Amino acid sequence: MYDGSSIEALVAILRTEIARLSPGDRLPSSRDLIARHGVGPVTVSRAIALLAAEGSVVTRPGSGTYVATRRPRPADSEPDTSWQAVALAGRQFLPERSDEQSETPAAGTIALSGGYLHESLQPTRLLGGALARAARRPDAWRRAPAAGLSTLRTIFARQAGGDVGQDDVLVTGGGQGALSMLFRAIAAPGNPVLVESPTYHGALAAARSAGLQPVPVPMDEHGLRPDLLADAFAMTGARLLYCQPTFHNPTGTVLSPERRRQIVDVARAAGAFLIEDDFARHLGHGRPVPRPLVADDRDGTVIHLTSLTKPASPSLRIGAVIARGPVMRRLLGMRRVDDFFIARPLQEAAVELLSTPSWDRHLRSLAGTLQQRCAVLADALAREVPDWTLLRVPEGGLHLWLRLPPGLTEAAVADAAPAHRVTVNLGHHYFPAEPPAAHLRLGFAAAPEPADLAEAAARLAGAVGG
Repeated sequence: MYDGSSIEALVAILRTEIARLSPGDRLPSSRDLIARHGVGPVTVSRAIALLAAEGSVVTRPGSGTYVATRRPRPADSEPDTSWQAVALAGRQFLPERSDEQSETPAAGTIALSGGYLHESLQPTRLLGGALARAARRPDAWRRAPAAGLSTLRTIFARQAGGDVGQDDVLVTGGGQGALSMLFRAIAAPGNPVLVESPTYHGALAAARSAGLQPVPVPMDEHGLRPDLLADAFAMTGARLLYCQPTFHNPTGTVLSPERRRQIVDVARAAGAFLIEDDFARHLGHGRPVPRPLVADDRDGTVIHLTSLTKPASPSLRIGAVIARGPVMRRLLGMRRVDDFFIARPLQEAAVELLSTPSWDRHLRSLAGTLQQRCAVLADALAREVPDWTLLRVPEGGLHLWLRLPPGLTEAAVADAAPAHRVTVNLGHHYFPAEPPAAHLRLGFAAAPEPADLAEAAARLAGAVGG
């Protein structure tokens, strides 16, 4: 035999020999195999290892190699992946329930769940035109810079305001992946991360998958409470806060003007980073939107996260992180390890989209549509289920946050709603610890028409009434 095929050839020979033996029979010793087949000890060792990995033999140190017990498997039997429980031991991954439904909804189901615009609200013609123009660029398929296209970074910097420049911007593949990267970059496994309670369930999943321990900080009608935030930093020693100051998911709260400065000051005093998730900046309902926290932060305390996914399309996986100081160098290093760069055609398409006046018209139209849908669903719920408490009518975002009356559990709604062809998001997924009461998050952007929202409220009333 020659080196290039010696291992594969020896494995084939031994498989033939094993087929003639019975379970428990001993194979020739390594010395015998070396002499018989004219191969080296490394070749024999690797061949035996391959046979052991596929379950054909078992090795017993000091005794030898034996034919393994054969496990007959019918041709139509399920694969046995139980071995993975051992191979994956040592790092737990506990994802939160996603917005996607685990089963295909019945025909005619109205979605009050999920976190994206219905297709009729997405600027599909604008997206198609932007992508077509981007594809015609002569450099469309060249490698993109690790930080992102300079033109796109400049656009994101201008949207953030203040003295943010393009060098402070890292283009990302949407918001969720960027959030996961931030958690891994800033905090070590086992560290605490402070979060609003309730908060975005995807942030809880990303934090836990990074090995972090989410610690709840209560909110009130004005947003995150700075006094309790300071207590949480002092008690936990945390060096990271995740929050959504504008159109908070799931409550819709906007952090009050006086608190916006306070929470940055509290984080800076604690020597901590503040991740500002600004996912809903383009989802306002027509009123002025507060400027981002990062626009007034010069010391690198605030790390800003934004995305085009929510106001455009789930498949426009383009977002941005704004950061200053050594943390940006760390993020760039992670980019070069994780995925090198974001696909250039998609970045070019984002530049085309954001550079056209039609994008601004889309946002203005979307604001009016979301405000109308929000009002329709709020009014319908007040009429159909008056004992459910709508904690606020939000001025932006895609959801309503409701507290269920005493005696009505989330499980009861979850069990009854699908039979009445309506889907909802259960509130306990949004709490990092024990929820204080039963809640639902109901979306008004995923249904085809506003009239469907009124019908969905009636179906919910029928579900809980039954």
